[in-house]
Amino acid sequence: MNKKVLVSALSFRRSEAAVKFLQESGCELVLSQVERALKEKELLALLPGCAAIVAGNDEITDSVITASVPELRIIARSGVGYNTIDLTAAHRHGVAVTNTPGANSKSVADLTLGLMLALVRSIPRLSGKLHTGVWEKSIGGELGGKTLGIVGTGNVGREVMKRAQSFDMKIIAYDIYPRLELTEACGVVYLPLEQVLAQADFLSLHAPALPETVSMINRQTLALMKPTAFLINTARGDLVVEEDLSDALRCGRLAGAGLDAFISEPLERSCLFGLSNVILTPHIGASTLEASERAGLIAAEEVARVLQGLAPLHSVR
Repeated sequence: MNKKVLVSALSFRRSEAAVKFLQESGCELVLSQVERALKEKELLALLPGCAAIVAGNDEITDSVITASVPELRIIARSGVGYNTIDLTAAHRHGVAVTNTPGANSKSVADLTLGLMLALVRSIPRLSGKLHTGVWEKSIGGELGGKTLGIVGTGNVGREVMKRAQSFDMKIIAYDIYPRLELTEACGVVYLPLEQVLAQADFLSLHAPALPETVSMINRQTLALMKPTAFLINTARGDLVVEEDLSDALRCGRLAGAGLDAFISEPLERSCLFGLSNVILTPHIGASTLEASERAGLIAAEEVARVLQGLAPLHSVR
């Protein structure tokens, strides 16, 4: 049985335990030599002949999958999102697709709260000033008593709620499938999206990139928000129309934004560059040692199960 495995996910390569697990399972690992997601052309060159890929946000298209079967048996996403994988093609060819639910939830939630604090206290801007010898103070705000609106109340959304509770924030949320147990556990109140947008002092996005969520933050929905509100996106760049957000920030229709995900990555050009009320981070939500270990081990176990002829535990449908 072929056990050659392409490893493109950066997080997996950081997990010594996950790498060791696959090696001890008899897998020959082919490690990507670039520090970014692989493009379709690169995958077409590397993936054929492999029984599995431990993937990041790589462009795993119909062409890539078709060229890699029948050897390819599993695409194990070391992370949660799978919008860069052609699921239709994978299912057509009988290739399992898995992810690692919950593995990076705590890390992404930590970054979300960090961006909120950094925005409301102008930490990056003031730090930058002081590094140039300019002693400039500004009046910030507190998180306590503010309303946090959460769009998407899955694993990450719940972890954000738990952290927001410790800051005495009021939590409102929107989800197509409300988790009613959170109303007691986290004190969340579910509302229609329009009401969440209108009431939130901080709007935090934690929804997957689906046809019904892509471009959900646009000129029309931004107009519903308070001009004093802040937008946080540590989920998927596709959720936000960046040009509309830039216009709102430049015109004072929104106080600020903290973004960790973008439509095109790596971000080389952007209408958001140079805006003093925007904090941009290079998709580092899951980039912690702890999250890498958790996600890596789950992905490795899924690869081993499928190559042994067993059904995966975390299939993506």
